Amino acid sequence: MLGIGARAKIDGHIVMIGDSRLLAKESIQIPQKLLSLNNKEATKVWIVVDGVLGGIILLTDTIRQSSAEAIDTIRSMGITTYMFTGDNNEVAADIAKKTGIDYYEAELLPDIKLRKIQALRDSGKTVAMVGDGINDAPALIGADIGIAIGAGTDIAIESADIILTKSDLINVVDAITLSKQTYRKMLQNLWWASGYNIIAIPLAAGILAKWGILIDPAIGAILMSASTVIVAINAQLLKNIKPQQRKQIEHHHVRLHH
Repeated sequence: MLGIGARAKIDGHIVMIGDSRLLAKESIQIPQKLLSLNNKEATKVWIVVDGVLGGIILLTDTIRQSSAEAIDTIRSMGITTYMFTGDNNEVAADIAKKTGIDYYEAELLPDIKLRKIQALRDSGKTVAMVGDGINDAPALIGADIGIAIGAGTDIAIESADIILTKSDLINVVDAITLSKQTYRKMLQNLWWASGYNIIAIPLAAGILAKWGILIDPAIGAILMSASTVIVAINAQLLKNIKPQQRKQIEHHHVRLHH
């Protein structure tokens, strides 16, 4: 029962646990006394024993204060945020409203999440997927960049490109910032190294000697060593980047999973 529940045989009884789609698949009606619980803003996990509905577990989410801050910072970077979740629509709508997520879709199976990502990629967007569960694994693989929460399931961690050591969305902001700064440093160091070689080597070879412009080969060797030191020092400056330095990030798209 991919994405909707699980089935097991326990002490001779067939026990199933899952969401409302499991009940629909098994043609099980919700008793009158449980209908009021079905309307609550919570994730519902139904328990079925031998084809009879035996109970319900209500799961509610506590939103971290930093999550709303993370979403706000990500949006300020020009990044569009999505939440694709298997939870019911009421829970998804409440979380999207409280955190400021741009778009959300609920009650999605793993293959549907993957299709949503592929559709965004096909439209020309760069997609990062943040997830922590088994159902997120296909989407993490299908995204341009998969980001797993460190406290998530093993399969989610194995499917991701980046693993966050803390279960906090604010670390996604830091990962984006660090990646952009690293890319900038790579370009800077490339120009430091290439620019020197393009200019200094021809001069040391005497290409402009008839105009009196010449670099002694020994001086050229010293300058080459100096350029290597400059590149190394410039790379070390990455250590000075602080988590709060989260501005001037180019436009990308990140997909957040609840």
